[in-house]
Amino acid sequence: MDFRCFPTLGLEVPEGGAVFTGQNAQGKTSVLEAVCVLVRLHSPRSSRMQTLARIGGSGGFGIAGEAWGMERRIDWRPRQATRHSVEGESRASQGGYLEDGGLLVWMGNDDLDLVRAGGESRRRYLDFMGSQVAADYRRSLARYRRALKAKNLLLKEGDRRRAEIASYEAILIPAAAVLRRVRAELSERLADAVADRQREIAGREELAGIRYEAAGGMEMGLALEQVREKEFRQRRSLVGPHRDELELTLNGLPAAAYASEGQQRTLALALKLAQGGVLRAQTGQEPVWLIDDVFGELDVSRRNALMRALPASAQKWITTTHLDWLEEAPELTGLARFAVEGGHICR
Repeated sequence: MDFRCFPTLGLEVPEGGAVFTGQNAQGKTSVLEAVCVLVRLHSPRSSRMQTLARIGGSGGFGIAGEAWGMERRIDWRPRQATRHSVEGESRASQGGYLEDGGLLVWMGNDDLDLVRAGGESRRRYLDFMGSQVAADYRRSLARYRRALKAKNLLLKEGDRRRAEIASYEAILIPAAAVLRRVRAELSERLADAVADRQREIAGREELAGIRYEAAGGMEMGLALEQVREKEFRQRRSLVGPHRDELELTLNGLPAAAYASEGQQRTLALALKLAQGGVLRAQTGQEPVWLIDDVFGELDVSRRNALMRALPASAQKWITTTHLDWLEEAPELTGLARFAVEGGHICR
């Protein structure tokens, strides 16, 4: 394995899911992260695969597991192509590996950044959804990021690289069209679900709103023409999906500026619960819920509301530093329990 702090690890988790308990920095979150990497080839904690390999290990890592009735495996090694296989058969591309994979929702304490932080966290929220529901989204996102990086490097050299910049914009425009189409559709589906979950968790009438705003407008080709000279002067890209925003409001006011901490935390929970509902509605498949140290940090009313809102039929992997709250959670008391300490796990 050699993943994070685990040289090896074998787990059998029941269909309903499991609770992993232990102090901080013992490996609880890494278990959930390994599931996320195996299923979606994505870590919610790092954008660089090399940071996932165990320090002092082989330099790479491997994860395998049975998910949705199929044996899945990935092997990552530095300076080598990642190997993906399903049922022992190699999949040549990430897209091929993901096409029959499952769905995930990740919840963690840093979800508060969805409300408080800048637009990057909300774009990642939409990207994680889009990559799961639209086959061409992940591919378009990768193409867009590569072309944008190249364009920005050329802009640093000034307008003498216009022809080369135009060639990269020819890649950016169709990729942006895919990203924005899916983002806009998801945002529309999320709007009612987020509003419903906000009222449900808050226990009172709080009107949550979301609105997707494409930086420069939905027609990127036109937007590029309008800002071209300004981009050359500032030597950076000014329009495109990398600057899009998902605006969050509460009772008509910007949530980041005017909502209380409790309201912001509720809105973050509502966004993740709505994400799970939209994934299920879009695909007909129930996501697995990876819930990292959330329940123990919530007050009683929000914790109880969250437990009621989670789909009873969904598999849930939960981490926590203590189990006191679990005794008050009949919806979750039937889950298997594992203790985690120093990279070792026992049931």
